[in-house]
Amino acid sequence: MEFKDKNYLFLILLHALIGVLVYSIPGFSKLYGFSILFVSLYFIIKTRNRNNEVLYAAAYIVGSEVFLRMTNGNISHEFSKYGVMLFLSMGMFYSGFSKNAVPYWIYLILLIPGVIIATYTLNLTTVDIRKTIMFNISGPLCLGFASLYCYNRKISIGEINNILLVMGLPIIACTIYLILYTPSDIKTVLTGTGSNAETSGGFGPNQVSTALGLGMFIFFARVMLMSRTKLLFATNLIIAVLMTYRGLITFSRGGVITGFLMLIILLYFVYINSKYKGKVKLNYMIVLTGLLMLGIWFYTESKTDGLISKRYQNKDAFGRVKGSNFTGREEIAASEINAFLDNPFFGIGVAKGTELRLEQTGEVVASHNEITRLLCEHGSLGALILLILFSTPIFLYLDNKQNIYLFCFLVFWLLTINHAAMRTASPSFIYALSLLKIQFKQDEEVALHRE
Repeated sequence: MEFKDKNYLFLILLHALIGVLVYSIPGFSKLYGFSILFVSLYFIIKTRNRNNEVLYAAAYIVGSEVFLRMTNGNISHEFSKYGVMLFLSMGMFYSGFSKNAVPYWIYLILLIPGVIIATYTLNLTTVDIRKTIMFNISGPLCLGFASLYCYNRKISIGEINNILLVMGLPIIACTIYLILYTPSDIKTVLTGTGSNAETSGGFGPNQVSTALGLGMFIFFARVMLMSRTKLLFATNLIIAVLMTYRGLITFSRGGVITGFLMLIILLYFVYINSKYKGKVKLNYMIVLTGLLMLGIWFYTESKTDGLISKRYQNKDAFGRVKGSNFTGREEIAASEINAFLDNPFFGIGVAKGTELRLEQTGEVVASHNEITRLLCEHGSLGALILLILFSTPIFLYLDNKQNIYLFCFLVFWLLTINHAAMRTASPSFIYALSLLKIQFKQDEEVALHRE
């Protein structure tokens, strides 16, 4: 699957138009959401997954998830996670999976006791225990299905770049929607240094920031690796800059910081894998990226009257340091660690953590940290799950050093599950991409090649 320059520019314009149409026409987002499902199914069935079409379908649905939630275009709230599981299950049906993917079969099996325990520990007054459990387990299940499909599956560097592009296209639509939704003078909707729904399309800033940070990484990576002409270079650069600015003004830090760290890691791995000429080009790129980041930051400072710097310094609008660095999430994590210490073997059961906090505080407070949630709800099995998830990609890297994105994907997964848990499908799917076996083809061209 190859995107020619004209096709590439057409896809970008098409998704910019989708952003305009979703903003302008009530109900268009729902049509867009249904079309993603049915068009993806059509191509997967037609091609029988000859060229990993399921990865493109899953990538697109992951990239569109926050946009569809923001605009009420989802078939269901968990549409993206179940869509990824459906597509990749079809991929395993058509193309099989590695017999060595044993760690992820073990991972899926280790999730079962927590589900069984939940059926006993959850309050019987819960409206729908089955629905509650599925809502909480859908993210880990999505990761398991995606990992089974991707484990050591051979793919070219050009294909992984295209998969990332497909993921980034709906984020373009989301960015255009945000530009239209947010007042041109954003100072009129800023009430302090907290995360801001009005600059996030009226939706959760944490999830919007995560999507925009991912988009920022994807298009800055294309600036470095996939911009063969000045037109493509300028196009990718403009998109990356817009996404960075829009991510900053959500005032949600997690997604932007994650995208920035992914970019630094990519620069490092491209640099150490480049020869002299490639390193010279990369030096210019590093300087350009640094200057752009500074420019975006100072522009955002001026547009927010300095509130953005106070946000990243954890200060309120008056410059006073806030009592909590993570808006109270430390307390949630601490309560989950305490629950783990009280129930160290099998935990308290899936979804019981939220119910426990309701009993203790009278408020429904969901976990933002997947690591402490796994320990709390799955006990020692959760610790074993984390060991599998951390160690397997690093073990595969020893025989897969051409995957320059591997640690970028791992960092995205790790940081995202620490500030947004697994509310979206993106950490599950992007984690699984780290398990792909990347190969360079002789005829593949990359802007910063190894020469």
